Amino acid sequence: MSIASKTPDRSGFTRRFLRLAGGFWAGGFWSGDPSSGRRNWTVWLLAGALGLLTVGQVVVPILLNLWSQHLFDALEQRSMDRFVLMIAAAGGIILFNIVNTILHLRVKRRLQLGWRTWLTQKLLGDWLTRGRQHQVTYLPGEHDNPDGRIAEDIRIATEAAIDLVLSLSYCALLLISFTNILWRLSGSPEVTLAGSTFHVPGYLLYIALVYAAVGTSIALLMGKPLVRAVNRRQGHEASFRFGLARVRENAQDVALLHGESGERQRLGVLFGGVQRGWNGQTHALSNMMIFSAAYSVLSAVFPILVASPSYIAGAISLGVLMQTAQAFQQTVGALSWPIDNLARAAEWKASVERVLGLHEALQRLDREIDGQGTERISVERSDGEHCLSFRGLSIAEPDGRRVVEPFDLEIRPGERVLIVGDPAAAVRLFRAVARVWPWGGGSIVLPALTRVFFMAERPYLPHDTLRAALSYPLGAETVGDAAAAEALERVGLGHLRARLDEPDNWDEVLAVPEQQLLGFARLLIRRPDWIFLEDATGSLDPRTEEAMLRLIDSEFPDATLITIGSHPGLEAHHRRKLVLERRDETVRMREEPCGDRRVVAVAE
Repeated sequence: MSIASKTPDRSGFTRRFLRLAGGFWAGGFWSGDPSSGRRNWTVWLLAGALGLLTVGQVVVPILLNLWSQHLFDALEQRSMDRFVLMIAAAGGIILFNIVNTILHLRVKRRLQLGWRTWLTQKLLGDWLTRGRQHQVTYLPGEHDNPDGRIAEDIRIATEAAIDLVLSLSYCALLLISFTNILWRLSGSPEVTLAGSTFHVPGYLLYIALVYAAVGTSIALLMGKPLVRAVNRRQGHEASFRFGLARVRENAQDVALLHGESGERQRLGVLFGGVQRGWNGQTHALSNMMIFSAAYSVLSAVFPILVASPSYIAGAISLGVLMQTAQAFQQTVGALSWPIDNLARAAEWKASVERVLGLHEALQRLDREIDGQGTERISVERSDGEHCLSFRGLSIAEPDGRRVVEPFDLEIRPGERVLIVGDPAAAVRLFRAVARVWPWGGGSIVLPALTRVFFMAERPYLPHDTLRAALSYPLGAETVGDAAAAEALERVGLGHLRARLDEPDNWDEVLAVPEQQLLGFARLLIRRPDWIFLEDATGSLDPRTEEAMLRLIDSEFPDATLITIGSHPGLEAHHRRKLVLERRDETVRMREEPCGDRRVVAVAE
C-alpha cells in the first residue's frame, strides 16, 4: 500500500489536540518515568497556583463592586469620613491587584513556555529521527513548511490555549459571582400584564442573559468568515516565510546566477497571497467591528438605563444603582466571552490544525514504514557476513510507482564499485542503503561491524565552528588540533587551520569545491571501512579530483568504495561498474567491468 493512499485523521478536533499535547499535563503518570512524574507534579502545582490567582483576579471586580456602592453612598450622603475610608480601601485593592497580576503573569508564562518546550521537543523528536524529516517531504497532504509549524504554530497553539482557558475560567467565575450579586440587587418588583400582577425576582439577571445571548449569537454568525480568513492568511504567511528561508539558504547561488529579479518576482507572488489574506481578514474584521463597536457602547449605557427607574422611584440609593450597573456589565461581559475571544480562538485553531497536520503526517509515515504487511525495503545488519547484499531489491516512488526493477547483487569488502546511468535511481539506491528510502521491496543486508561513511555532493556544514563541521555529526571535542590540521592540509585546505574554532556560515564562506574538499577532510577524520561517494568530486577540477581519489587509494587501501559519478577519471580507481539503464518508465541494472564493453547481467 502506498503512502498516497493513506488518509489523515478526521476524528474530533479536541481529541486530536489532546492526544498530541495532553501528555504535558498527564505524562508523569502515563510514562512511568520518575523524573517525568516529578516534572508533572510541578506542572500541576503551577496550574493549581494559577487557578488560585485567577480566583484572585475575580475577587478584584467583586471588591470594586462593593467599593463602588459604598463610595457613591458616601458621596450621596456627603460623608467625608466615609469618603476618606474609601480612598484607603481603594489603595488596598490596588496593592492586592498589583501583586496578584504580577504573580499570575509569571506563573502563566512559565506554564506556557514549559508546554511549548515539551511540545516542541516532542515534534522535533518525531521529525528528526530515522530520516523522517526527509521522507515526509514526499508525503501528500497539508504538512508543508515544518519549520514554521514547529517554531511559530506550536507557540500560538500552546500560548493561546492557556490564555483562552484562563479567560474562560475567569469569565465563568465572574459570571457565578455577579449572577448572585445581580439576583440580590434586582429584588422582586411587581409587573402588571393583562390585568394580572405578579413578582419577577432577579429580573435584571434575565435581561442580562437575553442581552448577552442575542449579542453572542449575532457575533458568532458574523464571525464565521473571520475564522476562514484567519486560516487562509496563516497559510499564506507560512508560504512567504518558507520562500524567504529558501532564498537565504541559497543566497550564494542566487547571487552568482544574478537571479535576484526572478526571486523578487517569486517572493512578490507569495507576498501577494499574504496581502490577499490580510485584506480578507480585514474585511471579515470590519464586519465584526460594525457589531462590536455598537455592542461595546450599548453595554456601557444599557445597564444604567435599565436600573435607573428604581433609583428615580426612590427604591434604591445612588450607590446601589452604580453597583447594579457594574454587576450587570460584569455579567454581560462574562457571557460575552465568545465575542471577545473569537479572533484569538480562530488563530489558535488554525495553528493547532497546522501542528496536527505535521504530527499526523509523521504518524502516517511511521505506520506506512513500520506497519506489518506493508511492502517496503528491509534493511538489516548481518550477524557474521562482511558483504553488502541486495536480495530481490526494487526501488519505488512513495506513490508506489516502481523506479528500479528487482535485482540481486553482492559487493565484497575491499571492492571498488562505480555506479553510472540514471542519477535519480542511483541516489535512491544510496538512500535505501542509508535507511532513509524505505519505498520498494526486497532486502538489503549490511556488513557486520563496519563503519560506514556517506559523502554527498555537497556536505552538510552546520552553522558552527570549522572544527564542528569537520567532526559532524559527532561533537567538535572529538577532533583534536593535530588531527584537524593534518586533515585540512592533506586535502589542500591548510589555509583554514587558523580558523578551526571560528564560528561562521561555512556553506556560504566556502566555495563549492572547497566544501567538497572539506568532505574529504571529514572522511580522513572518520576513517570508515565502507565509503559511499555521491558525485562528491563533481565540482573539482580533474587534477584535484585525481588527487582526492589517490588519497582514498593510499589512505584506505582495504576499504570498500562505492561511487556515483560519470566523470572519465573515476573508472581508473574502480574495478566494477554498475549501469542503471532507463527503459521506458523503469530502470534496470546491468554490470560491466570498468574499461570493458562486455555486459554482465545482474540476476533477478
